[in-house]
Formats: sequence, structure tokens, C-alpha cells
Amino acid sequence: LPLSINLNTDPLVNLSKTKSIMDRKKHSLLPSLLYSSQEFLINYFGPKVGSAFFKRSLSNTTTFLSNIVGPLEEVSLHGNQIAYIALSCYGNEHGQTHALLIHFISYAEKLIISMAMDPRVMPDPHNLCDAMEESLKAIKDALSGKK
Repeated sequence: LPLSINLNTDPLVNLSKTKSIMDRKKHSLLPSLLYSSQEFLINYFGPKVGSAFFKRSLSNTTTFLSNIVGPLEEVSLHGNQIAYIALSCYGNEHGQTHALLIHFISYAEKLIISMAMDPRVMPDPHNLCDAMEESLKAIKDALSGKK
């Protein structure tokens, strides 16, 4: 995503711009091209080459974002109610591969945000968490008409 300094005070303007950029990237040919190239490498050169290509592409990624739509109603597993669902990912044998990893998961009308940060790159992760919390509250207030 291209980052720019914007002096606009309305968070919904920034949100709509970001949404349009994300939609444009989702509907581009890049995901299909990456899938096709990965499938080609596995079929013609074997799983070791395909695995090396996949690891190489992940190791060159600095920030990874995911948004997962979960179930709208609470679910149970063997009679036990599941309170929340949260993803976690922590590095590999050489240390963490991404400087910043953020997962947004919706579950039963709740939003769970799980984050993993490399402390060598981001020495104060609480600052980022506080900024995200303020931004989400500003978006919520703008959507509900409070301000």
C-alpha cells in the first residue's frame, strides 16, 4: 500500500481510499499469477523447488496483513462454547520472518486483532497498538455519527 501523509481529519475518507486500493489489489492478476507460477514449479520441478520459492517469497515480505471473516454466531466444539478465535504465528528456525504481522478476525459480531512484531524493528509495539485503537475508535465514532 502506498503510504502518504494526509491532513484530512475525516477517518472515513482515508478508509474508503484504503478500501479501494485493497479491492484493486485483490482483483488484479497478481494472485492468479502467483498461484499459477507456484503450481507450475511444483508440477514440473517438484515440491522442494516449490517450497523454496514459497519460503523465498515469504522471507522478502516485511508486513503481512490478513482479514478473515469468521462465523456470525458463536460455535461450540464437542459441547464447549468457543469464546474467541485468534490466529498466531511466530517465526521459524531463523527467527521471525516478518517485522509486522497483523490478523483481523471477526467472530460472532466481535473483532479480534492479533499482532506479532519484531522487537528489533519496532522497539515500542504498544505505541502502534495505541494508535490502532485510536484509529478504530475514530472510525467507529464517525460511522455512528458521534464526533
